[in-house]
This record gives sequence, structure tokens and C-alpha cells, in this order.
Amino acid sequence: MRPYDPIPIDEIRAAQDRIAGHVVRTPLVRLNADDLPAEIYLKLENLQPVGSFKIRGAYNAMAQLDPDELADGVWTVSAGNMAQGLAWCARERGISCTVLVPEHAPETKLANVVRLGAKYVKVPFAVFEETFITRHYEGIKGRLIHPFSDPAVMAGNGTIGLEILEDLPDVDAVVIAYAGGGLSCGIGSAIRAVRDDAVKLYAAEVETGAPFAASMAAGRPVVVEHTQTFVDGISGTMVTDEMWPLARSLMNGALVSTLEEVAAAVKLMVERNRVVAEGAGAASVAAAVAGKAGTGKIACIVSGGNIDTARLQKVLQGQCLN
Repeated sequence: MRPYDPIPIDEIRAAQDRIAGHVVRTPLVRLNADDLPAEIYLKLENLQPVGSFKIRGAYNAMAQLDPDELADGVWTVSAGNMAQGLAWCARERGISCTVLVPEHAPETKLANVVRLGAKYVKVPFAVFEETFITRHYEGIKGRLIHPFSDPAVMAGNGTIGLEILEDLPDVDAVVIAYAGGGLSCGIGSAIRAVRDDAVKLYAAEVETGAPFAASMAAGRPVVVEHTQTFVDGISGTMVTDEMWPLARSLMNGALVSTLEEVAAAVKLMVERNRVVAEGAGAASVAAAVAGKAGTGKIACIVSGGNIDTARLQKVLQGQCLN
């Protein structure tokens, strides 16, 4: 596939109208903590019906498809959050949904996929990542809704950027978890269209798998080592060729946090704001709290809250960093 251009603002505004009433317009709240390097705000996508932002892109993509295109159902490739978002939308449309998941996918997310009426197929992590590129897996039928490399999905994600600008017009920086790039590029397209270069945009990653930071440093997509940890939603090995040019053009940089910093951010949000975030959802906050995103008014996307209860308990006790 050819590299993507920024998502047109008219398409993002159309997505905003399309998902209204079906997706939560999430609040933007101040992080209740002292001695912070900036005014840090939390965009609470963990409050969506499926516990993550993924419902926005999934709904916008499916809403534009004819019934004939959905006759054999839908499928996606996901560690858990797009799986739940697409399953929720498929249930609303009364069609089947199948998800290809990595073998280490969290049980909380898998249980929710089944609860929403979908089924999943576990594969090794290498096969999981390869399918992002091949867009095919033998034995799965239906319409693929790609979790990040799809303009309609990115347009749905971009509605988060519009909401941030509505609620905090003078925001100085936005920090966004980077997995495949669909969230960063959707939000980035919206904010660049409205405020051009006035807002700094940063991709948040974790040290156990930070391909975007490595690619930015090298000036080209590179492959990095990946270690399985509780930050399962964003830690990967690569930036895909079709997403790289757009992500590089929109983002000001990549902010990499340690596992300890991410765990501390999870704990901080629970204790100060009573907000439950999964590891990927806390990566943006970890970077901002550490001062990596600078000063001023910083909006952090709390992209999801789907963390196993037992794992959350261990993180809060400082016992779980893998």
C-alpha cells in the first residue's frame, strides 16, 4: 500500500457527526497531583463502553460500509482493544466478528471479546505482527477492519483531537500512545489542520518495545526487540511502511518511558483521580509526569483501561513490571 496523507479535516468532522450518540464524548480532566512539571490533563478514553478509544475508529469505519460488504462479518488483528471495539460494533449490526490475537493477549480483554459475542484465534506474536502487513489469515472470512492502517479508522480516532481543542483551545502539547500509529495519525491530522504547528505532538512508547523512537532516530523504519510486559497494548517491534511517512510528518518526537515510570503513572491516576488505566493508557501520562513533554498545558490520551484486576493489584503494590 502507498503511504497515507493526513486525514482531511472534513472527514474527521464527518466522523464526529457519524459517531455522535453512539460513542462517549469523553471528559478532559486535570491530573490531581502536586509538583508536576506542567498542567497535565487526562483525556479519559478508558470511559468508552469497551474501555478504550478503539470504538471510535471501528464505528466510523463500519458505519460507511454497505450491508453486502458485511455479509460475511468482520475481522481484525488486535491485542485486545480493537478486538473489543469491533466486537461491540459488530454486535450492534448483528454480524459476526473474529479477532486474531497474540498468544499473550490479556485474559480480561479476551473475556470481553467473548462477552461481546465475538470469537478469537490465538497466534504467535510474529504471525500477529505479520498480519498487520499481509492483511490476510487463512481460515478467517469477512471484511477486515484494520486496527490502525485505515483512513476511516484514523478519522474516527481524530475526533479525539477535535474534542481536546474544544475543551482546551490553548493546549501546548498532546501526548499519544504509539502502537500502530492510527491513534497518533488521526489525532495529529485533526490538530495540525486546526492549529497547524502551534501544538507539539508526541508519541509515547515504553522501553521494552519502542520502534517509533528508534525509527525517528534512524530516519527510516527500523525493527527493534520486543519484550512482553504489562504494557501489552503498545510495545511492538516495527513501524509499518505505509504509516511511517505520515507519523513522522505529524509527530514532533517520541517519548520513551521505563516500565517503572509507566507503573508509577498507573498508580498515580488511581490514587489521585480514581482513574484506572492499562499500561498503554498510562504511557502518555508517564512521559508528561517525568517532564519529557515540556511545560505548559499538556493533554495526555488515556487510551484504555482494560487491565486485568489481578495485574492492576500487583502494579499498585509495585510487584508487577512484566
